[in-house]
Amino acid sequence: MFSRLAAAIFGTSNERVLKRHKARVPAINALEPAMQALSDADLANQTVLFRERLAKGETLDDLLPEAFATVREASRRVLGMRHFDVQMIGGMVLHEGRIAEMKTGEGKTLVATLPVYLNALAGKGVHVVTVNDYLATRDADWMAQIYGFLGMTTGKIVYGLVDQERHAAYHCDITYGTNNEFGFDYLRDNMKYRQDEMVQRDFFYAIVDEVDSILVDEARTPLIISGPTDETSELYNTVDAVVKELVKDPTTFDKDEKQKTVSLTEEGTETIEQTLRDTGIIEAGGLYDAPNVSVVHHVSQSLRAHVLFSRDVDYMVRQGKIIIIDEFTGRAMEGRRYSDGLHQALEAKEHVAVQPENQTLASITFQNYFRLFPKLAGMTGTAATEADEFAEIYKLEVVEIPTNVPVTRKDEDDEVYRSAGEKYEAVAILIEECRARDQPVLVGTTSIEKSELISELLTKKGIPHKVLNARHHDQEAGIVAQAGRPGAVTIATNMAGRGTDIKLGGNAEMLAAAVFAGEPEGPEFERTLADIKAEVAVSAEKVKLAGGLFVIGTERHESRRIDNQLRGRSGRQGDPGGSRFFLSLEDDLMRIFGSDRMGGMLTKLGLKEGEAIVHPWINKALEKAQKKVEARNFDTRKNLLKYDDVMNDQRKEVYAQRRAFMAADSLAETVAEMRREVIRDMVDRAIPDNAYAEQWDMVGLQKKVSDLLGLELPVEEWGREEGIDEVAVHERIEQAAETRAAQRAADFGPERMRQVEKALLLQIFDAVWKEHLLALDHLRQGIGLRAYGQRDPLNEYKSEAFLLFNNMLGDLRERTTQWIMRIDLMPDQPLPEPEPVRVTDMRHPNPDGSDPLPDAREYGAAVTAASAGVEGYSVGVDPMDPTTWNRTPRNAACPCGSGKKYKHCHGKG
Repeated sequence: MFSRLAAAIFGTSNERVLKRHKARVPAINALEPAMQALSDADLANQTVLFRERLAKGETLDDLLPEAFATVREASRRVLGMRHFDVQMIGGMVLHEGRIAEMKTGEGKTLVATLPVYLNALAGKGVHVVTVNDYLATRDADWMAQIYGFLGMTTGKIVYGLVDQERHAAYHCDITYGTNNEFGFDYLRDNMKYRQDEMVQRDFFYAIVDEVDSILVDEARTPLIISGPTDETSELYNTVDAVVKELVKDPTTFDKDEKQKTVSLTEEGTETIEQTLRDTGIIEAGGLYDAPNVSVVHHVSQSLRAHVLFSRDVDYMVRQGKIIIIDEFTGRAMEGRRYSDGLHQALEAKEHVAVQPENQTLASITFQNYFRLFPKLAGMTGTAATEADEFAEIYKLEVVEIPTNVPVTRKDEDDEVYRSAGEKYEAVAILIEECRARDQPVLVGTTSIEKSELISELLTKKGIPHKVLNARHHDQEAGIVAQAGRPGAVTIATNMAGRGTDIKLGGNAEMLAAAVFAGEPEGPEFERTLADIKAEVAVSAEKVKLAGGLFVIGTERHESRRIDNQLRGRSGRQGDPGGSRFFLSLEDDLMRIFGSDRMGGMLTKLGLKEGEAIVHPWINKALEKAQKKVEARNFDTRKNLLKYDDVMNDQRKEVYAQRRAFMAADSLAETVAEMRREVIRDMVDRAIPDNAYAEQWDMVGLQKKVSDLLGLELPVEEWGREEGIDEVAVHERIEQAAETRAAQRAADFGPERMRQVEKALLLQIFDAVWKEHLLALDHLRQGIGLRAYGQRDPLNEYKSEAFLLFNNMLGDLRERTTQWIMRIDLMPDQPLPEPEPVRVTDMRHPNPDGSDPLPDAREYGAAVTAASAGVEGYSVGVDPMDPTTWNRTPRNAACPCGSGKKYKHCHGKG
């Protein structure tokens, strides 16, 4: 009540922000005549003058009016596009580090040039983040004309670039790229062994395009870099054959579509146990007995693959590979894989080659990656519905920017039918009506499967049309650009129109380019372009008279934002247009999340075949259903972030420490301090406080001294000396260790020893961090069960994650000390550089606990038999002596240097 009264008197917070920024627009406009009077050279020289003023103490806010006026004039001269006043307001909102919600067609790409140029004057680099490589390339090439005119450099980060190209792009004044590439580069940088190999610069300012898609929709899943393991995947195919038969009987499993889970019933468990015994997969015991844990995992993932995942909806098969389809944008996500063996289960289901499982090497969520930027902004056409989430997670305020021209599109109420067949028939009838009056139609679907179903229906009716989905993503721009031609019918998944305006009458430039494929220039091209522009202008008037672009939604999406994005393709810049959604009681949203009363109400109304019900109440009921789903998804993202925040604090510490190690000229003191702490811990464990001499574990201490320090000291005898205490034991061991370390440094040479210390420390750091990630993943999977004991799972996770982190640091100290004190280098042998880690970019990897110790091959022949006694080998194993290899633990690396585990190599059989 009070908030409504305050808004009525003082205006809403959005109105107050707009009012403040509108007051600055006249000052920018007043500079326009002076800017127009400048020569090209003088206008370009403004960048030099601005940077000089910044160096003298002025701020970016001081420069804003002149910088914005400069960009507006440069854009007018280079691109023939002059920023509207509302675009100036949008630029100010972005400069302040907020989210600008601007309707489709309002020119967000051009708006971004204003704050990008202003902030790039600081010389610290500006990132512009887009949702795909096409937009990153298009926007970078397009807007680089303005930046280049003003003396600034522009780079782009897309898939497939080598490190040298990435480094150059990141060190430009402005860098365009995708959210995935930026995130993966951050993770990869923190796996490098030298600072000069890192590609990214320090974080400063980023603008995220389609901010709702990147920071909300994609934030439910973390970015993960994985490396291949040597585990075989044959079991997936065997289990798949069993599960394929099992799911034919629906009584063998329970499916919960709301929670997207599936589990075996008691009958299903008995059936599959018997089948697995018959096929020899289970040799003894039941499915859930300890020896069969791995089989349970394979069965569970295979069951999910068959019951919850549908081809051409959740994934597609292309060139013998399973390609994930993004549920929000409908785009094919090349190079991404589901985690925890699910992707392998899908490969087995579709009878394509099952790829090896992977283990986590590095991980970060989009929330925590983008919060690394001191200043973050975003722009989209649909952010207001998620304003609370942006404020809570990112501390970003959403500001709705008014349109340059009022929106005249007519959004009609939804039509609800009893069956999907009736709904699609009604869609086809409406399309025919629109075509009859030359009105273009954009038909939105939620999956490839449904877009192709509607395509078949229109083909049978003889209605010409274009289909745009993940199968034809490479034709996206061309198809969408011509969707406004008179009578055009375009069927598109949620990805439709991303970054490409639908202009009424068509896109003259693209039509002309299609005529002159490969040579779009020259006098003849200009004449053809002029003729096509005249034709398009006539077509545009015809389309406007017919009612503009009509958008048909064939189903409501789980998120209303996606529906609004589809609607927003029509009615750009004051153009006429219309929209209507068609639904049926068989739609997933209606069936799973709609209230039971809705179906009962339609039944009572006596809805006949082919009839539809249209009423505002239906719209409200659907909106409530969508809000339920959005609230659940928000909880999922928030919960993920709470847990990742625990890891994020550790990640920051690890990455900062790792960079410090790389930057240091010498790590001799660090290694020495680690050695001293290891000795202190060894002695403290063997000789507890206030313990009698007969309670001391001197036998264990002597073994530890031998294993970790490579010293053969009479520690056990010391324990029998009269009057000896903990301090004396500690001093003797430390003195002997210091003497051995000094002798080894003298033997190898100081420079050579420093190289070994840095290389080993970095690799062991990576190894223990990888193990720690796996331990945290396992902890996370089972921590929810603590709730049954009336304990808060999150608090339990924080507490145990802290203990695991301390254990990791202790493990780092022990392994580093062990390797430094025991490895031996052949004289006159150059020390090779460590090989880069083999990685596979993935959204969800499959963690594996393979041997984490640095492989002897990292140093070629330089590492010799002194590795005997290091953890992972038994004492007495000599990689140079095959007669000793039989003492190697089964899960340790094979001493032959193959890189395989011993049990898969010389330990077979």
